[in-house]
Amino acid sequence: MTIQPELSASATSQAVPTVLRADDIHVRWVMPEIFHDLPIHERDDDEAVRLLEELVDKALQGAEYQDKTAFGVMCALGLGDLVAAGVEYAGVCVTAVGDTPCSATVSVTLVDSPDVEGVAGATREIASSLRRIEAGEVSEIELPCGLAVSCIGTRQEKLPGELTESDESLTFSTAYIRVYVSLPNGTTVVVEMATPNTAAWDLFSTMFGNTVSSIRLFNADGSPLITSGTTGT
Repeated sequence: MTIQPELSASATSQAVPTVLRADDIHVRWVMPEIFHDLPIHERDDDEAVRLLEELVDKALQGAEYQDKTAFGVMCALGLGDLVAAGVEYAGVCVTAVGDTPCSATVSVTLVDSPDVEGVAGATREIASSLRRIEAGEVSEIELPCGLAVSCIGTRQEKLPGELTESDESLTFSTAYIRVYVSLPNGTTVVVEMATPNTAAWDLFSTMFGNTVSSIRLFNADGSPLITSGTTGT
């Protein structure tokens, strides 16, 4: 599979890997320009630092040096976890709602689909599994690209001590929306938006809705693929 974020004319032009996995289906989507791409696939440390510095300057224009440094360190510390989790694409956003600073991340991961027949079967099984473990508010939906499952919930995360004034780690609640798009090749694309800021939930969830609605699938020959209409679903 190839995953290639498709950037609109108004979107950020920061480079992302054009081919993340070679297979028979291409996945494309549009990211809002307010999100900036994290260099999760950069293996050269110096280049990764340069890209992070560029990201921080774009995301925190006009901010104090101390704030930029803290944000850059936070992004850098998170890169290893993203790679370890198998994330194929990640972007981060920093903005304000009123006087409240807010941030969000978007990530895309590829996982194996449930061992059942067809896209529709995989979609139902994912939804059923999420409901069994009470993961959150689960819905089976249909995007322009085809069948999908959405899950809205919260989880506890930890801020490392080096990023807090007390030097002690801090646990906080993060809200997320996760969308699962199963494909005919036995792979599921998992797209997630997460934010610790309830004040920005409406803003970020609307952006995320636009992002997942922009997902388009293509066969290897470039022809469009809509999973709700594929044979065997």
